[in-house]
Amino acid sequence: MATIKDLEPKNVWNNFYLLTRQPRPSKHEEKVRAFLLEWAKEKGVEAFADETGNVIMRAPATKGYENRRGVILQAHMDMVPQKTAETKHDFLTDPIETEVLGEWLGAKGTTLGADDGIGVALAMAVVEDKKLPHGPVEVLITYDEETGMTGAEKLRPGLFKGDILLNLDSEDEGELCIGCAGGLDGIGDFSYKTMKAPKGYKAFRIGVKGLQGGHSGMDISLYRANACKIIARVLLPLIQKYGAKVSGIRAGSLRNAIPFEGTADVLLPADKAKAAEAKVRKIFHDVYEEFKDTDPGAKFSYERLVPKPLTYIEDKVMLNAVKAILACPAGVVRMSSAFKGLTETSTNLAMIRCGRGHLRVYSLMRSAVNTAKAQLASEMRCVFELAGAKFTTTGGYSGWTPKPDTPVYKVVCDVWKKVSGKKMVVNATHGGLECALLGAKYPNWEMASIGPTIVHPHSPDERVKIDTVGNGWEFLKELLLAIPEKK
Repeated sequence: MATIKDLEPKNVWNNFYLLTRQPRPSKHEEKVRAFLLEWAKEKGVEAFADETGNVIMRAPATKGYENRRGVILQAHMDMVPQKTAETKHDFLTDPIETEVLGEWLGAKGTTLGADDGIGVALAMAVVEDKKLPHGPVEVLITYDEETGMTGAEKLRPGLFKGDILLNLDSEDEGELCIGCAGGLDGIGDFSYKTMKAPKGYKAFRIGVKGLQGGHSGMDISLYRANACKIIARVLLPLIQKYGAKVSGIRAGSLRNAIPFEGTADVLLPADKAKAAEAKVRKIFHDVYEEFKDTDPGAKFSYERLVPKPLTYIEDKVMLNAVKAILACPAGVVRMSSAFKGLTETSTNLAMIRCGRGHLRVYSLMRSAVNTAKAQLASEMRCVFELAGAKFTTTGGYSGWTPKPDTPVYKVVCDVWKKVSGKKMVVNATHGGLECALLGAKYPNWEMASIGPTIVHPHSPDERVKIDTVGNGWEFLKELLLAIPEKK
């Protein structure tokens, strides 16, 4: 049975394998950063970390290519740490265990980290190959892309000599990405008092798991079920009709991942517990029927909870929070009129957390149109403030505005036609790309984003199509050959 070590091209796949050995969840990149610097030292590649933690590598032009325009290959070192409920894995210490699944490479119960480990592996393959013909090449490997694009945001101007940036973080072979959405984080914060659990109540845990989840930008238009919404949908009638008290609620795990599991612990009057269970199972049945095409693996649970919780969240606050979660926009708000099939504006109702007197609802709003993103934030604010919560926004960044006449785009399209025999699809993405922030730091850069085919990033179902990595390597080599000379 094939393993990652049997895949071609071996230089790229070996680099990616080495990355799977390094813990690298966002905001915990210390080990992978040290690995990259040590790897470069062993390969005789100039490399250093800037003052914030980005890793920069440089490879001089090969003989005869000294007068070519300088290229910056850019990718990010961090990955989204997601796992299934059944998987035992510590992302701070454990390596990612990969498996070949026919035409695809995946991981065993966790995210794979092909987003954007494959991009890093491709850049490493370029700078380590002393015989590969190319002009001056610089590599920028940023950190904390997935939870705030911090590395790109903190990058200092003036570090790079090149003026063509090839971002290696796109996820569809044969597509040239020339624009991306901007983003904004939102938090609805409900303050609550903790009440003592009453006598004569039984405790139950309501759960949902096995949803598809996925990338909140790339997969939001697939209209998958959202665990936060499902939990709130169950809780509303339990509170209003059956007098349920909610002692805790937790759903989702990351702001940029569609929530695929969640739980709520409830206290129900003993004489209403049986009727309440029937209502819960009816809602679960309805949800499954609604989403069986997009989330066929959905699993629901309603189990007796022992020991019984000692406290619960005050009724009025909990009811208002549930209503706000149900009323809050979630999913696609508007599709793009400029690019067919592309989402323009959306919101991911990402996480619910409660503790220490606060119930917080986290969301990520995206839009290619800055005013539309601001309007969406205003609507979210209205919902939460009407429900008695405070609403704050953080981490905002603008989108990368498409400029179809950029000269480097023709080079990319011509090389892809030469290598594949196919026409390059020019598109934009609803996901966030660091090009938006990098372009503000280096306005002279011509930027393009390319990459192999990756599906279901940010979820344990993440896969990379094996042959597109090899195709991408051949494409990248030819693209470096075709970079024009300086004027």
